[in-house]
Formats: sequence, structure tokens, C-alpha cells
Amino acid sequence: MPVYNKLVRDKIPEIIEKTGKKYKTKILSNEEYIKELHAKGFEELKEYVEAKDKESSLEELADVLEIIHALAEFHGSSINEIEEIRRNKADARGGFREKIYLVEVEDE
Repeated sequence: MPVYNKLVRDKIPEIIEKTGKKYKTKILSNEEYIKELHAKGFEELKEYVEAKDKESSLEELADVLEIIHALAEFHGSSINEIEEIRRNKADARGGFREKIYLVEVEDE
């Protein structure tokens, strides 16, 4: 039996069950959960970076966004609050649309 030892989406056990396969899960403590969310975030971001086409890229970005939703909820927030913070930072410092790459800044 393959061993996965990773955080999975909530409906994965139900999907596995429908195949008739046996599986084992556990419910994580808050400490374990945040650690696994961090790991899953890196995993999903890596999959995005390695995506070869638009469709795969968008699928992986959706997974990254799902992790962001879960992280916001874990911290007692919401995606709306995160979006407000993002907008405020964009208003104050800009976004990344202009593709500006800072090479150096003169020392005093």
C-alpha cells in the first residue's frame, strides 16, 4: 500500500472510498495542520512553477489559492481581508504588472 503522509483535500477519503480501496487517515492537531499547510503551499507553488502550459498553470494557481484560503481561515481571517490587505499594499507600493527588476541602489 503506498504511503502518502500529506495533507489532502477534504473529499479525498470519500473519493478513495468510492473506488473500494482501503485507506487510513488521521485528523491533525492545529500545530500539525499549520505545518502541513506550509508544506502543501510549497508543494503547490512548485507545481505551478513547473507547469508547462496555461491550463496546468491555472490549475496549480487554483491549488495555491485554496491553500491561501485555508491559511487565512486558520489565522482567523478570510480571503476578503487578505484581498483588502493586498489592495492596500498595491495602492501604497504598487503591484508587479510593470515587470520592474531592481538591480542596485546607491549607498549613502
